[in-house]
Amino acid sequence: MEKRTYYVSLTQGEIARVRTEESMFVIRATDEEIHYLRTLFQHMYDDDRSSYWRAHIPFLEYHYDEENDRYDEALGRAYAHIYQLGNEETKKHIEGMNILQRE
Repeated sequence: MEKRTYYVSLTQGEIARVRTEESMFVIRATDEEIHYLRTLFQHMYDDDRSSYWRAHIPFLEYHYDEENDRYDEALGRAYAHIYQLGNEETKKHIEGMNILQRE
């Protein structure tokens, strides 16, 4: 499958073929790889909405919240996927954030 250039904004949950102001990362990906990244973004969105409702329960602390754990896990997988597909500038930026798990 052919790889194309995409511009990604994790904060906006956007993947675009043209650079936008919010685009932070540049990746080269196949349609399947983009589909996987969009799926991760959807999981993050769903978990974020669920944790919004949980936030209104004052006695339930953040670290006991399953939705937050799932959001954090999906976010980590998204960064790892973007790193894998990213150009050198994208990889350096993510390395500088020091958020990827080292094996």
